[in-house]
Order: sequence, then C-alpha cells, then structure tokens
Amino acid sequence: MRKMQQVSTGIATAERKWLFPLLASILVMLILLLAGTSRFSGHSEAFYRIFSLGSPEFGSRSTVVLKGPGRPPVLAYLISGTRGDGERMKRLLNAVYHPRNQYLLHLDRQAPDGERVKLALYAKSDRVFRVMDNVNVMGKADAVTYMGSTAIASTLHAAAILLRVSTNWDWLITLSALDYPLITQDDLLHVLSYLPRDFNFIDHTSDLGWKEYQRAKPIIIDPGLYLSTKSEIFYSSQRREMPDTYKVFTGSPWVVLSRSFMEYCVLGWDNLPRTVLMYFSNVVLSQEGYFHTVVCNAPEFKNTTVNSDLRYLVWDVPPKPEPHYLELSDFKAIAENGAAFARQFHQDDPVLDKIDRIFLKRRQGRLAPGGWCAEKFSKRKDPCSQWGNINVLKPGPRAKLFEKLILNLIANETFRSNQCRFQ
Repeated sequence: MRKMQQVSTGIATAERKWLFPLLASILVMLILLLAGTSRFSGHSEAFYRIFSLGSPEFGSRSTVVLKGPGRPPVLAYLISGTRGDGERMKRLLNAVYHPRNQYLLHLDRQAPDGERVKLALYAKSDRVFRVMDNVNVMGKADAVTYMGSTAIASTLHAAAILLRVSTNWDWLITLSALDYPLITQDDLLHVLSYLPRDFNFIDHTSDLGWKEYQRAKPIIIDPGLYLSTKSEIFYSSQRREMPDTYKVFTGSPWVVLSRSFMEYCVLGWDNLPRTVLMYFSNVVLSQEGYFHTVVCNAPEFKNTTVNSDLRYLVWDVPPKPEPHYLELSDFKAIAENGAAFARQFHQDDPVLDKIDRIFLKRRQGRLAPGGWCAEKFSKRKDPCSQWGNINVLKPGPRAKLFEKLILNLIANETFRSNQCRFQ
C-alpha cells in the first residue's frame, strides 16, 4: 500500500490576544442567558451548534476540508453517554478529534441538564472547535434503555442530525464514553483513504444460537418509548416465530457504517429499514441486530460488509453481559492488537494515561496531535495551539498494525466468505 505523501504545513498567523477571550466570554454569557430563560425544557434546540467566530485568519484553504481522489475520508463520530459521563466524553473527544471530522455528543435523558450544558459550554469554549464548527451537542436528550429499542432510535436520530449538519462525511462511527482509541486519527484516516467509501464495518452472523430463544423470539416493551422516567423493559407472556421474509442477523452493537447506508436507513427509499425497525422495536438488545439485519438483507449493501467492528475487547470466562474492564495488566495485549478502538475502561484508569502517552502522544487536557498541528511538541507548548493544513496526515507506527488488520479482513480468501452468510 502506498504511503500518503506528506505536504509541508504553513503556520497560522498569531491570534489577536484580546479578540478571542472577549468574543468567547460574550458567547458563554449568551449561552447561560438562554439556558436560564428556557431551562432547557422540551422546547429546547435539538442540538447545540458550535458556530465559527468568522475570523479572517482562518478563512484560508488550509482550513477547508478537501474531498476527492487521493484525499482522506471524513468521519462522523457519535459519542454517547449517560449520567456522570460528561468528563469521560470530553477526554474521548480530545483523543479522537481531527478538524476534518464531524462530532455529535449525546448525554441521554438520565443525565441532568446541568451536565449537558457543561458539555456544550466546553465545546464552545475550545478555539479549534469554534473555528472548525464541527462539534455539536444534542440539547434535547433521547431516552436510552440499554436492553430495549430506544438505543436504536437514538442512533438513528443522531445519524439524521449528522446528515443534516454536514454533507461531507463518509463513515459514521459509534462510540460510548467507555471506549478509547488505540491509534491516532491520522493513522485511521490514512488507512481508510485506500478503501472503498461504501464499506460497512459491522461484526455480524446469522447463527443466532441461544440468542434466538432468549432475544429474538421474546416480545418486550421498552418503556422509554412512551415514559419520561427511566424504567426497565418488561416481557410479554407470548413468544413469536422468527421472520421468514428476511433473515435475522446479530453481532456487535458498535459499528462503522457508510454514509450511503445510513442515508438508506434514515431516508428509507425502500421499505426494508422501516419493516425491520418495527420488528426490532420489541427485541431484546435491538442494537445488536437492527443494522446487521438491514445491511445483510438489502441487495445493494450485503456485499459491502466487512465482518469486524474494529474494536479490541476481552471477555471474562465464563462470559458476562459486558466485556472485561481493561487495565494496565492488559496493556501488552492492547499494544500488540491492531484495532482502532478498545472497550471498556474505568474512568481515568492509568491504562488510558499510558495509551495517551505512548500511542496518541497526547498530554492531559490537550487534543491528540496530528499532521494538522503546526507547533513543535513540548511539555509547555500545545502542538495544536497553531495549525497548518488540516488535509495533511502524518501517520505513525501504529498505522501499520491497523493496516495489517484491514488487509487480513479484506483478503480474497476470507473477505467474501465472511459477508452476510445465511446459516
């Protein structure tokens, strides 16, 4: 695989010392005033936009996302969390941020409004986020029941917002506050640059096994669909037969899906996405089956799947409902793995600091540096305090590990045989 040519970057002119603090303080005051007036009721905005300050020094070609042959893709991140996850989401955002990408942060309805406002103010206070106008926070939170169907409803809602705010992105990546990257965005964008933009990275199988009886056949009701307060799902006394007009698939709930497929699911010019959604509205853990079933039953998408979620995780023995929490003792295995992301982690676990230091070259409270950062790396100076061309990538050594993983996944002898197999 060819290495992407590195282009010299220009250093942005020094910012006016007084202009940005003044405008930022005015912006924050306006947000707090609006927050106090509306109290973030049901009539609040669907999402908080992070508008550019419009300074002419950032109007150059170097801050324009360039698309086309030979250019890196654009990623759309959905970062989701619940009560108490605000700080985790800030750290995760800093670790996966790149000016080319789009970011949507969602704290579900369990999180208090104050935590949601703090997250929005954090995004609005960062100079890079403001200038690039690519970080948004959902203001009207969705209810999300882990075992129910509201999780899928929330993901589709977020995808619709991302489709609305940007016409540029190529893939949607879903992350939770418990996830963390193992490679830089330059590594990820560099490798994805060589792949067809219609690939869908989704771990899937039609061999349901025990899930058929325990998850697919039971009929459940998710109270989050109609109640404002959180409540556990409840089961109907009846069971149903498996569908015979389409094949049910299952797999990992964490996905990297193409823009074209997300448009298909959200806009639904064919009735399959809606029909499958109605079925999965009463299925246990619907996020482990909805996208998998749609993509493998749609003739135009079934040959676009790559059977992986690009995550590293470890299951306990015997397996528990959730994967093992990764710690420092797992670092060697993490380092040898070529996955793009890993889960799950305790908040501020020391292993995250080691990943920041060794893999991402990121210091506490700063963005993970990349080819777009123009300052020299030092303890005192943030390398991303000034930037050059945001379309320039400088992949590091871990890009080779990720490239090896991708090449194994799309190798001729395994690629087609692992796509949407009807078993």
